[in-house]
Amino acid sequence: MADTGQHQQSQQSYERYQGGSPEAERRLFERLAQELMKVQEKNRRGAGAAVPGRAFHEKAALGVENARLRFHDELPDALRQGFAQPGAEYPATVRLSNASGIRQADGAPDLRGVAVRVTVSTEESHDLLATNHPVSHARDAREFVAFAKAMAGATTPLRKAFGLLVKLPLAVGLSTATRMRRNVRAAARHTVESLAGETYWSRGAILWGEAGPVRYLLRPTGSATTAKPGSRSRDPQYLRRELETRLARQDVAFELCVQRYVDAGRTPVEDGSVEWLESVAPALPVATLTVPSQDLDTAEARAAGGRVEVTGFNPWYTTDDFRPLGNLNRARKAAYEASSAYRHGLRFVTEEPLRNKVLGAPVGAAFRLLNRAVPWHKLPLAASLLNLVFLRKVLRRFNLIDTDLHEAPPKAGPVPAPIDERLRTARSYDGTYNDLSAPRMGAVGAPFGRNLKPEYRPDLFDTPNPVTVSRQLLYRDTFLPATSLNVLAAAWIQFQVHDWVNHPRHKPGGKAVEVPLPPGSTWHNTPGGPAEHVMRFAENEGIELPGDQPPLLFANAASHWWDGSEVYGESEQTAAYLREPDGGDKLRLEEGHLPIGQNGIPLTGFAESWWLGLSAMHTLFAREHNAVCDALRQAYPSMSAESRYHTARLVVSALIAKIHTVEWTPAILATEAIDLGLHTNWDGPPQSWLNKLGLWLLEAHSLTGIPKTLPDHHGVPYSLTEDFVTVYRMHPLIPDDYEMREHRFGQRLETLTFNDVQGRAAEAAIRKTGLADTLYSLGIAHPGAITLHNFPRALQRFERDGEIIDLSVVDLVRTRRRGVPRYNDFRAGLHKERIRRFEDLSEDPETVARLKDVYRSVDEIDTVVGLFAENPPHGFGFSDTAFRIFILMATRRLQSDRFLTVDFRPEIYTPLGMDWVQKGGMKSVLLRHAPELAGLLPRGASAFAPWRQVPPVSGGGHAGG
Repeated sequence: MADTGQHQQSQQSYERYQGGSPEAERRLFERLAQELMKVQEKNRRGAGAAVPGRAFHEKAALGVENARLRFHDELPDALRQGFAQPGAEYPATVRLSNASGIRQADGAPDLRGVAVRVTVSTEESHDLLATNHPVSHARDAREFVAFAKAMAGATTPLRKAFGLLVKLPLAVGLSTATRMRRNVRAAARHTVESLAGETYWSRGAILWGEAGPVRYLLRPTGSATTAKPGSRSRDPQYLRRELETRLARQDVAFELCVQRYVDAGRTPVEDGSVEWLESVAPALPVATLTVPSQDLDTAEARAAGGRVEVTGFNPWYTTDDFRPLGNLNRARKAAYEASSAYRHGLRFVTEEPLRNKVLGAPVGAAFRLLNRAVPWHKLPLAASLLNLVFLRKVLRRFNLIDTDLHEAPPKAGPVPAPIDERLRTARSYDGTYNDLSAPRMGAVGAPFGRNLKPEYRPDLFDTPNPVTVSRQLLYRDTFLPATSLNVLAAAWIQFQVHDWVNHPRHKPGGKAVEVPLPPGSTWHNTPGGPAEHVMRFAENEGIELPGDQPPLLFANAASHWWDGSEVYGESEQTAAYLREPDGGDKLRLEEGHLPIGQNGIPLTGFAESWWLGLSAMHTLFAREHNAVCDALRQAYPSMSAESRYHTARLVVSALIAKIHTVEWTPAILATEAIDLGLHTNWDGPPQSWLNKLGLWLLEAHSLTGIPKTLPDHHGVPYSLTEDFVTVYRMHPLIPDDYEMREHRFGQRLETLTFNDVQGRAAEAAIRKTGLADTLYSLGIAHPGAITLHNFPRALQRFERDGEIIDLSVVDLVRTRRRGVPRYNDFRAGLHKERIRRFEDLSEDPETVARLKDVYRSVDEIDTVVGLFAENPPHGFGFSDTAFRIFILMATRRLQSDRFLTVDFRPEIYTPLGMDWVQKGGMKSVLLRHAPELAGLLPRGASAFAPWRQVPPVSGGGHAGG
């Protein structure tokens, strides 16, 4: 086998990348693959089929698994490469078919094709694909897809003519369209009496080890070349019938031949429309493919044919020594993978109606013009909601940046292993296989994406000094409460963030960040450690990038999905440890509380930064899981413990997503427009004909709630983003002290500092106070406002993993080092006008003075500082700039997740589970596990609004009448 360097050299010698680079070409191919799935959908509709078929070669005449490929004993020395050895024989799967993407009668003009999978071993196979015309109608992938789009859904002669004579010239130009029509007609006018008598050409080149590029062909041998005259009849299945008859009496055999590359002019690799003439590149016989004589009308043969029909053939299912070459072949990897995934219901297409495209462009432009004078939140309700729809469209188009490390150029590989059937109905532990066609998407270890192009400025890491920024602008002088919320809202968002994001850190004592302190300052970096002139804390672990790229890519140690991983864990091992022993369906609890580990912190999915509020949330939802298991056991007695456990995981995770969408977010963004918009995300729009008409005309996708739609990644693999992490730095929500009160008589139990309720102390506090009184105490207290001068003092000197850190400084440093743009660039990247003066950011004179004192210009303002300083819209708990990341990513977390879209259905969740989610909410969770709180929850508001306080009763007894 040739080494990698030789392969790369051969690739560079024979191939040229469209767009100038493998990565540019890859992006083009991804777009073309999306277009091919749309072709499949149009073909499905045109044929009136219930499910999509193949993009091409939809109708098979033969599918067998018992063919054999045997290489000749006299194989030329130069062609003895890899599995191609003299006398070597391998089992093969063969499919013969018509080329159209729509099923039609065999007599209709069409190309014919063959797909062969040669199985060398359990680890190695080779897919060979060919059609019965020596050249392609398209030079490259762009032309190929343009032709497919022009002919999509063309089920009648009139539609076919319209596609060829009108659509195709518009797409590729008149001269190219003429050449393509000529090639297609030459191929399709050929009369086919028997598929066993046809010659099939690869048209594209493949590498044949050290022998270099070849094209291959399969030509009939012996009696297969003769077909019974006049066998073609009006029978629409005559090609199948002919093969049945033929195979009943004899083998069908083809000779595999290869044509070797000569030069770029006569045997081009990149142009599929040029024939490799045998006078230039002789066809050298190398092997014989034999389909043995058999009865195709047996149950065994029909079953084999059915298995072949669901097989996805792809020329890239091979080894690197035999990888496909050329533009058309490179495109086939992405195209065939997408086509196969779409056909098998693993990928999805959501097409924008033409009316939405036509009307959306001018309306979107009008809103962009209007917003220069009037921001969306100052418009009338209906207009502001519609404005948000178009703002989200703009953000989806410009603010989803793919950071995944893709294959470019594509690589050969084995046939993918079948999907574990259990993963079709249950979430994996690590987030794999949420998207069944891209198993690693959003999984543990997948990189954070970006909403804005990162800016790597090591020269500005310490400018201005982050410690100075913290002390001047973030330090909590006086607690500033968010009076519309309770502390449960603060606990909730940390509970959620622990599910979503986790940047791994180097171990203490390893790679660290050092922040110089202002003159005259010192800091103790470890408990009992010496006073130092720098702050030091563990650096994040990054992903190494090739070449000279800056270190700006980080993996998420949590899964990116909304999967309740903070409760259940990120691995099968952790999840099993948290369950009751012997494979029980419930989570381990000790008298209703989480069991405590050896370090004094509870055993749960994610327990970093542990404090009383997190303990309450984790305890509630561990109990909720167990309650769902009890209900499932009663409703479905035959359901196994394993099924109950995974179904309960689905139910609890979906309920958490719903609570966040329709309860927590409207509580912190307390405006009617947001409340309606978020309920529309989950339940669909209000029952108003005017609202529905507007959406039907401009954004039909929003006519139902997201759980009733199909998954849609909007052209970029799903992930959470570094910018998302930045806007969820909401530490000011945490108070520094807590008054614990008894819920029945309103008596004060004790007053505690944050240090009294964090870390190991948290469990002692919640068990002493009790869950109900803890919830009540947090429910009647206000969190801090998300603003400047309100960072919790306790978190500015906070012990974690043996380090003493100032979390406000860490927030600033992390944001800078991860390449998140500074505030002014951040807001401009989110389509807001740049600020020109410090006064544009804040109306508070003291804040403006401090900003001027700390920063040399408005362009230097830290993102976190700017988001806290910005005057938010009326009712908002955080800034409009932060909200833009939210409006983009909040819907994306639902829309990309198949368990919250296409698989949010009774067959997966059970009818009871669906009902549990649809009728449930935070109040139902609270009352299920603390029913004594019923009279204290707010009326007409979410559980995250301040609760009713019980006035203290003297003596602790009942009040008299």
